[in-house]
Amino acid sequence: MDDIVTHSLRLHADPSRVVVRPFHIGWQSNGGAQSRSERLVREVLDLSPQDARAQLDAVLKDFEARHWQTRRVFMTRYDEIEAQLKLDGAAISDEKRQLIGAYFCHEYSYAAAALMNPSAVPHFDQTGMAEGCTRVILSMRAVGEGHISSVAFREGIITAKNQLRLAPEPPFATAADAAEEELQAPEGPVTVHRHRDSTLSGTVIFPITKAQSNGLEDLRLVQFTHRDGSIEWLGTYTAYNGSVIQSEMMRTRDFRAFDLVPMTGSAARNKGMALFPRRIGDHYMMIGRQDGENLFLIKSDSLTHWDEGTKLLEPRYPWEFVQIGNCGPPIELDEGWLLLTHGVGAMRKYSIGAVLLDKDDPSKVLGRTNRPILAAKDQDREGYVPNVVYSCGALRHGGSIFIPYGIADSSIAFAFARIDALLRMM
Repeated sequence: MDDIVTHSLRLHADPSRVVVRPFHIGWQSNGGAQSRSERLVREVLDLSPQDARAQLDAVLKDFEARHWQTRRVFMTRYDEIEAQLKLDGAAISDEKRQLIGAYFCHEYSYAAAALMNPSAVPHFDQTGMAEGCTRVILSMRAVGEGHISSVAFREGIITAKNQLRLAPEPPFATAADAAEEELQAPEGPVTVHRHRDSTLSGTVIFPITKAQSNGLEDLRLVQFTHRDGSIEWLGTYTAYNGSVIQSEMMRTRDFRAFDLVPMTGSAARNKGMALFPRRIGDHYMMIGRQDGENLFLIKSDSLTHWDEGTKLLEPRYPWEFVQIGNCGPPIELDEGWLLLTHGVGAMRKYSIGAVLLDKDDPSKVLGRTNRPILAAKDQDREGYVPNVVYSCGALRHGGSIFIPYGIADSSIAFAFARIDALLRMM
């Protein structure tokens, strides 16, 4: 499509991006987790002061320059262990407390394998923006050891001339913290917190619960406006435990505290759910793919309970004969709801198209592109899964749609499409 402009900027996997994460010995055990943790603490407490100091010095020599406030991280982790095992911290030296904390941590390269499947929303802070400029937040699926997915963020600015300027990546990344159970992985809703001194661009949200243990996949963020005018950032994602998927919702009002909430209902057993940015009539609405092939419109009275919907779109054109899905939440225009879609064609090649839905009744399809607006070609073909282009959410910027998209399940690229040109294609 001639009216789409792709940028040369690419974001790639980077094994040097590491964080310190809690090492939950109890989660690794088939039994005896308490005794195993107690044994490890006892081994450290039995060290002589000189040996403990030497061991801590060796750990700090290896890791202190690679992480932000490493000693404080170790002490924070020790405090969690102390509370769990009811230790007498007053009788334990600072060196041994830091060393105990170190034994219950590990280093994790969160984006060693891939960065992919981004979404974009307006930033919560638009102060100081020049006319025509928008500060944005990108969410990204970061894939690390064991092909486990986490959520990473990047802040940036889109200029009046459709230039993207990303904020510098901080030298250290930090994992969002949760009050976690030490002996077994928690279940149900959890809340994680960005460290008070960490930037959003340096924050990573990792799987916490049993349902999430093998990954938080494909976050579709949207800036949601409630009926009282308040703003909340909501994002649906797929929780994966290695065998079963479950749709969940991330909720935040300040990007400091993040609620990770399992969704219920028959539709929540599927992946790829995308929330409209406000209620329509009396209902919340989602676009989902319940049968692995077609797109459905789903309505609910609750943000976290979703039952079966009605079929909205099915594959029509050769580039989407295999299946179709959404590429993130619908975008509100004067003309209706603009929904970006992905289609899978011959040789499992992915392409991105667009659909226009009626603003008052999104079950009515007003228009549809008969050819892709973006497709896997040239440098966008090669990677972990070749011939894939995929987005989890675009946003409107003036007369254009800003589209961050994943390439070959490996890296991230960016494009702008003129709205008038998209509508003319339908």
